Amino acid sequence: MFRIFTFLIIFSFFSCKGQTEKKMPNQKYTNSLINETSPYLLQHAHNPVNWYAWNSKTLELAKKENKLLLISIGYSSCHWCHVMEHESFEDEEVAAVMNKHFINIKIDREERPDIDQVYMNAVQLMTGRGGWPLNCIALPDGRPIWGGTYFPKQNWINALEQLSKLYSETPEKAIEYAEKLTEGVKNSDLIVFNDSKADFNVADLNNAVDEWKQYMDFDLGGRRGAPKFPMPNNYSFLLRYAIQANNPEILDYVNTSLTNMSYGGMNDQIGGGFSRYSVDKKWHVPHFEKMLYDNGQLVSLYSKAYQATQNELYKNTVYKTLEFIERELTDKDGAFYSSLDADSNNKKGELVEGAYYVWTQDELKSILKSDYELFSDYYNVNHYGYWEHDNYVLIRKNTKKAIAKNHSISVSELEIKIQNWHLKLLKKRDKRERPRLDDKSLTSWNALMLKGHIDAYTVFNEQHFLDTAIKNAKFIYTKQLQENGSLNHNYKNGTSTINGYLEDYATVIDAYISLYEATLNEFWLNTAKQLTDYTFDHFYDSEKSMFYFTSDEDESLITRKMEIEDNVIPASNSIMARNLFKLSHYFSNNYYLKTSKQMLNNVKDKSLKYGSGYSNWLQLMCDFSGDYFEIAVSGKNALNTMEEINKKYIPNKLIAGSIKQSKLPLMEGRYKENETLIYICVDGACKLPITKTKEALDQLKIEF
Repeated sequence: MFRIFTFLIIFSFFSCKGQTEKKMPNQKYTNSLINETSPYLLQHAHNPVNWYAWNSKTLELAKKENKLLLISIGYSSCHWCHVMEHESFEDEEVAAVMNKHFINIKIDREERPDIDQVYMNAVQLMTGRGGWPLNCIALPDGRPIWGGTYFPKQNWINALEQLSKLYSETPEKAIEYAEKLTEGVKNSDLIVFNDSKADFNVADLNNAVDEWKQYMDFDLGGRRGAPKFPMPNNYSFLLRYAIQANNPEILDYVNTSLTNMSYGGMNDQIGGGFSRYSVDKKWHVPHFEKMLYDNGQLVSLYSKAYQATQNELYKNTVYKTLEFIERELTDKDGAFYSSLDADSNNKKGELVEGAYYVWTQDELKSILKSDYELFSDYYNVNHYGYWEHDNYVLIRKNTKKAIAKNHSISVSELEIKIQNWHLKLLKKRDKRERPRLDDKSLTSWNALMLKGHIDAYTVFNEQHFLDTAIKNAKFIYTKQLQENGSLNHNYKNGTSTINGYLEDYATVIDAYISLYEATLNEFWLNTAKQLTDYTFDHFYDSEKSMFYFTSDEDESLITRKMEIEDNVIPASNSIMARNLFKLSHYFSNNYYLKTSKQMLNNVKDKSLKYGSGYSNWLQLMCDFSGDYFEIAVSGKNALNTMEEINKKYIPNKLIAGSIKQSKLPLMEGRYKENETLIYICVDGACKLPITKTKEALDQLKIEF
């Protein structure tokens, strides 16, 4: 029913590989985006297209002039967004068509994920696929009638002219399409309150993983085929499941995935940090944009994986990634920037995807001299690592031990050489023109990176990681938290302009709970609870026992969405459900626990059938399916005791602690001066306190 205008939808999906000539914007044009703060919107401020930002004034103008809305959504590091801008939005012929017939709205999908959700949903219903740039045509009231992703210039012009003709000559048809499509958008994520008994067990988890296995690439890791995306929460759940269910096959799959992701070209072998995804099945050639949210979650994942396996590769991956974050995506106030572009200028001044990161053999021979042969073996500067145009994307294939043996040197000698190679190549690379930086800060993405630093500190006990985490936590608290208890979503040049979404609250609450566990500073835990209570007041639907993505204080779109499916970033509802589970233990709050359980029950069937899309929900199912331990540590040496506990991978636990008297329900009455006591509890029932960490750990059962 919704596949309307399929004759117009041409070239709606392209692989992320290619190049486009550098072209400076035509400064004789300036549109209203010049007043915005988003780097992506500012990139379009000198297009001949008369762009507007999304606001009530723009929407009123569309109604007043009775013009269709042309809604174009992208983000600053999006390669194909740049291609379409160059081919169409910088073109005067295209601009003339757009300006004559449409009110043109340009949207940064990172700043306005609420709008992106609605129109992405509409395009997926029409075409069966989505992506960015996302282009959608809507009635003046915002109801969509047609859309797609990337369009070459002439196809774009043809489509716009036909749509304009349709609306001017037979508007009733456009309205009919809009009504049907809008109904589809409203019903696409409909949540039904599940009133059956909430029962979760290990058999359910086994069935979910068995169903999932058909999509797993056991040879190379990740999902079968290409492209391959790093889905951090998938592996976080599967790591936990493998260990708790004592399943060596799944544990091997997780280790294969994490090893090849770390070895691959998707992981910047020289400078650290992960790109968005790889376009091939061996994790080799990346789509070169680097996003904060990927790297934050991958730091958490690799930290936990090291904790579980003691694999040094995972530790090195964490350290290199955090070095990249500090070097390239952190500002002086402790905020984290959003992303680095996929494209940069090559030696010819052409804007090319990956130009900053790739190498030719001649370059490497000139820089590395006598070490070139060893380097080329280690990083596969051969047919295995070749990309295109005489360029190589560095990729590992063998362990350090195997390479060292093959070249008759020790592993320690090889490691010294690797460090020297990185220094030389970084110095050389820094002379190239850098990819563009998206220097806005988003609260939710900052919270993911904040949690990454906390998890890294918890596992490696590196004080610098904690210092960075606390600085960022204070940035969020002082700059993004408002006097009325609400959070803002964005921050740039001292300005926040957008009200927070559920993802902002959910991720900050999660990070603040983790920061409490790392520091025992109850300020962070109490702030997490305050933010949680705010979400109940402004986001919660008590009839469905789920949270909306937008606050009741936000202006209405054509529908109010609920985010349920875990994607690259887990769904805001699944993060909230897990937050409520943890907070129910800390504050003995049965309402939190009941809500968490009902939320999981609402998505139980989908979680068991589509595990990869509900992996964070499955983590919560783990919590409900086996013992979940509350570890309370009280006394002057509580922090040191926690450090010892954190050396062991224990996914089914939370930590509470205090070095003095505490009124926290989980800690109240448990402080004794001059003693450090450890209490192991399950559902509030505690064993007798003990003083030795090893004895406490012996009481914990990790397996189901």
